[in-house]
Amino acid sequence: MTDLSSTDLKAILHSKRANIYYLDKCRVMQKDGRVLYLTEEKKQNQYWNIPIANTTCLLLGTGTSITQAAMRMLASAGVLVGFCGGGGTPLLMANEIEWLTPQSEYRPTEYLQGWMSFWFDADKRLETAKQFQEARISYMQTVWGKNRDLQAYGFSAGAPQLQSHLNTYTDNISTALSVGELLQAEARLTKQLYKFAAQHTDYKDFTRERDLSHAQTDAANAFLNHGNYLAYGLAATTLWVLGIPHGFAVMHGKTRRGALVFDVADLIKDTLVLPWAFICAQEGASEQEFRQQCLQAFSDNKALDFMFNQVKAAALNNFSAGLSAS
Repeated sequence: MTDLSSTDLKAILHSKRANIYYLDKCRVMQKDGRVLYLTEEKKQNQYWNIPIANTTCLLLGTGTSITQAAMRMLASAGVLVGFCGGGGTPLLMANEIEWLTPQSEYRPTEYLQGWMSFWFDADKRLETAKQFQEARISYMQTVWGKNRDLQAYGFSAGAPQLQSHLNTYTDNISTALSVGELLQAEARLTKQLYKFAAQHTDYKDFTRERDLSHAQTDAANAFLNHGNYLAYGLAATTLWVLGIPHGFAVMHGKTRRGALVFDVADLIKDTLVLPWAFICAQEGASEQEFRQQCLQAFSDNKALDFMFNQVKAAALNNFSAGLSAS
């Protein structure tokens, strides 16, 4: 048998990678050309392999440490690393959506150039924000229209109440004259979706609470926060691979360095994280069970592919338009 080094392994495109890892109370290290994490048991220590070639991002929670050699291998495989609190939230480093990103200087440039060709034009930013929101609705209708597991709990694209909300929001998207108006309409839709989810899972007296100290007392809120941070990991990976800085948002607060991560994560959050947060909370699932359900939903519904396609389309469409104009 021939030994294979890590450099012999074929890289997997980020848009096709399947794994997000959350680790706590362990030590991450490099050993024999692999990245491992070590857990300390009463009688012996156990090593577990992390398949870095098929991993998008790694969340390191409480009680973790990582070696420089492991960071070097993670960087060479293009894995984003984030230090976070218990349960995957919040990401630390001033509690912003900030990641330790591999420092490759050979990522593509056309997506950044395309993004910057329109970003300083407020009308074009609004147009791109509208495109993202339309794609978000279309993705929800597609996934909820075919996913039998979600439909069993009432999350069906054909539900009259849902259709009414989505139709109203679609009208609001087309008539919005500013990003502020679009954000207000989006906030109304999100509240309606929370109410819709609570009704169909019989989750009574739900109030959205983002403050982690209060949210942990309510399973649905805790799961929403947790699942959203997983979506932020996918969004951060998408933007890093395409070479677009996180600060050039089209919808969320332009004074926050991670605002574009929120924009991209919103493409899939309501479709995948929201329903499973309520379903798992109602069924009394553990945090680990919910996380696994979320990651499976991301994989089954090609969430990362969808994010890549939407961001690339927005960048390249504007890049092509700029070249044509010149």
